[in-house]
Amino acid sequence: DLNNKRYVYFWADGVHSNVRMDDRLCLLVIIGVTEHGRKELVAVEDGFRESTASWEELLLGLRGRGLNVAPKLAIGDGALGFWKAMTKTYPGCRHQRCWVHKTANVLNKLPKSMQPKV
Repeated sequence: DLNNKRYVYFWADGVHSNVRMDDRLCLLVIIGVTEHGRKELVAVEDGFRESTASWEELLLGLRGRGLNVAPKLAIGDGALGFWKAMTKTYPGCRHQRCWVHKTANVLNKLPKSMQPKV
């Protein structure tokens, strides 16, 4: 029951396993931060890659459990499925790209020898 929950932030990511039963499946994870700064595991569900449909199903499930107030800010990697689903489900929520993912993407474009310096 999420009726009385209010989250200021959502951190969202799809976690892919090394177990190769089906490389398109992943765990969709959302961690929320309450108004009092407490981190809580909000959702962990399996999804098809990080598709819009999978994220939307997860977010609609949160709404169905009573989470009707959007977080102020959602933080995620660059996967477009999450952002499309958030815009549709919680249109008032602002989006921010995760700095850890952004940094990793930049480092991957550099030669390995330069990465420690950067």
